[in-house]
Amino acid sequence: MALNNNRIAKDFGFGNVQNQRVRMLNKDGSFNVKRKGLPFKSSFNFYHFLISISWAKFVLLIVTWFTFVNLIFAFGYMWLGAENLQGVDMRSFSRQFLDSFFFSTQTFTTVGYGRISPIGMSANIISSLEALVGLMSFALITGLLYGRFSMPETRLLFSENAVVAPYKGSKAIMFRIANLQKSQLLDVEVSLSVSLFEEVKGERIRSFYTLNLERNTLLFFPTSWTVVHAFDEKSPFYEMTEKQFKASEVELLFVFKAYDDRYFQTIHSTYSYIVTEIEWGAKFTPILSIDDGWPVIDLASINAYLKVSI
Repeated sequence: MALNNNRIAKDFGFGNVQNQRVRMLNKDGSFNVKRKGLPFKSSFNFYHFLISISWAKFVLLIVTWFTFVNLIFAFGYMWLGAENLQGVDMRSFSRQFLDSFFFSTQTFTTVGYGRISPIGMSANIISSLEALVGLMSFALITGLLYGRFSMPETRLLFSENAVVAPYKGSKAIMFRIANLQKSQLLDVEVSLSVSLFEEVKGERIRSFYTLNLERNTLLFFPTSWTVVHAFDEKSPFYEMTEKQFKASEVELLFVFKAYDDRYFQTIHSTYSYIVTEIEWGAKFTPILSIDDGWPVIDLASINAYLKVSI
């Protein structure tokens, strides 16, 4: 279906990618773009990698680093000879290695219980070097921990599907969002765009449009918000049928911005719905209620909807 010429399409930074079959925004809000053409050292930022990986991977990496370094120094002490460490159990190789390893962990962390101590210049040099490596490692880890804890985090709950529902005698696309954290979000502002294929002079091209919303700002955000775009005359979906809607391979691109009183700064989040995640002919069921005079929001039902005819 060709769209009216008076609707201005804009490129939102993705380029006019033809015949695209994958989403532009991943479900975690990251861009689905592969980068190539640069050497690995030019495109990889180790600090950004450590800040952005999951907590499970971060802890695993720290434990791996701690174990690896101490194994290296333990082998170094064994190479010098376990007799250079006073207090080591010399009855077997395994006992010598374990004592060397745990002496290494104590030196690395500057704990130093005192049962085992280095003897001679070589052992003291290695233990001094290890103490330096340990201090530098923990300084870097402390900085990374601070960076991870202080980094603003937006935890929004999105409905799994958007719906095309009846709305004021016509239709509208709707989806729901809620704040998962107890922090207060103020001066909320959202924008919704769409990427779709359309026929222009017999050629199938991908176009981008900014969608008008029923409301794009909120002063407070204590409960949930149903984002609504009406299929009016200014909409690229005006008079579009379900078949045309699905054939256009719609992807909704959502941007959320708000002031978080916990971080004392503006936070943002991005999300997307592709056409297979948009339910045509459905409406959301209510999730707000009153319990003993208190407003209650049932977040477990944020995805609940009913099929309707439109």
